[in-house]
Amino acid sequence: MPENTPIDFRVGIGFDSHPLAPERRLVLGGVDVPFHLGLSGHSDGDVLVHAIMDALLGAAALGDKGVHFPSSDSQYKDISSLILLTRVAGLVQAAGWRISNVDATMLAQNPRLGPFLGAMRARVGQALSTPPERIGIKVTTTDFLGFVGREEGMAACAVASLISGP
Repeated sequence: MPENTPIDFRVGIGFDSHPLAPERRLVLGGVDVPFHLGLSGHSDGDVLVHAIMDALLGAAALGDKGVHFPSSDSQYKDISSLILLTRVAGLVQAAGWRISNVDATMLAQNPRLGPFLGAMRARVGQALSTPPERIGIKVTTTDFLGFVGREEGMAACAVASLISGP
């Protein structure tokens, strides 16, 4: 990039939550997590990936995941959210942006997710064609407060930064 060309930098935020439900797989960051409940949703219910998608789309001013992948469209029923994340990465790149980094926090009382964070970073990074060291994923409980604390659901929030250029 020429020395006098300014670098454009953008930040977006995303949030998602889903109720826990029996007879569903628990998929977070594209990783199957052993648990007796899964997340209900039109796709696989991956709240972490959904929050990341909205953060990226927001940073690029491209709307939100519902605009691009509406739950009214049967082609997205039970689809892997990583497939949708790869499509979001393509949309962001086509709009002239590249991903600088992503940072996300999941809110889950149970199960303990620490052992799965490395695999989640790797899967999200692969879907975004971004090195996993540029993907931050953390988890916290809500100390038994609210719907997360009562183990009725899970939530995630994410921040993504984009920079201009190919």
